Amino acid sequence: MKVFIVLAAVAALASAQSSFKCPAKDGQYEDERQCDKFYECRDGIATTKLCPDGLVFDPTIRKINKCDQPFNVDCGDRTELQQAKSNHNCPRRNGFFAHPDPTVCDKFYNCIEGEFIEVPCTAGLHFDEYSGTCVWPDSAARTGCSAVNKKTKEGFECPKEPPVDNQGQAVAHPKYPHPTDCQRFFVCLNGVEPRDLGCQVGEVYNEESQRCDAPENVRGCEDWYKDAEETAQPTKARS
Repeated sequence: MKVFIVLAAVAALASAQSSFKCPAKDGQYEDERQCDKFYECRDGIATTKLCPDGLVFDPTIRKINKCDQPFNVDCGDRTELQQAKSNHNCPRRNGFFAHPDPTVCDKFYNCIEGEFIEVPCTAGLHFDEYSGTCVWPDSAARTGCSAVNKKTKEGFECPKEPPVDNQGQAVAHPKYPHPTDCQRFFVCLNGVEPRDLGCQVGEVYNEESQRCDAPENVRGCEDWYKDAEETAQPTKARS
């Protein structure tokens, strides 16, 4: 009975291969049902092939290797796929996948032949498997994500309404002066995640130009370093 089953399977595979009729022109052609399966035609003879596990066949690619990431390919009615060759960290051997911990949304795994690399998203973004990129959390619409610390150790948090530029567009990474230290300032990455930064010694932050500047150019910080040098005391608060 087992021999019959194996022979039947082989016969079915042979039938599937022979059922595809090569066009007159040599090349690679998609299977009508399986998105990661294709046929390579040479001299009218079809050879059945599979993309690497995790990739799918795109007949529109004008190069020899027509296997690409699923989010780049419209499979249409070709909904079937080969059996996954997964491991603990990679659902398939190749592709971009969400972190296995569902509470970690700002990192993802890039799997190449079953080996993974952990990749962090830009601050404030979440990974979206449907696009294979990091996007704003409301676009990713993922649930159960761990809350990101949105305050510095001193308690600064980014304003909910970011400033706009001369064209009326929201500033991507707005800066804000430190309330008591002329040398320091805050940057809000993507407008939501604060970073505490500082100018080099001898300079102070200029809120008007949004960059470090000479003390004499910033009102209230003219004597920031002068008084410190004269008294050898800790720097005074911004007036």
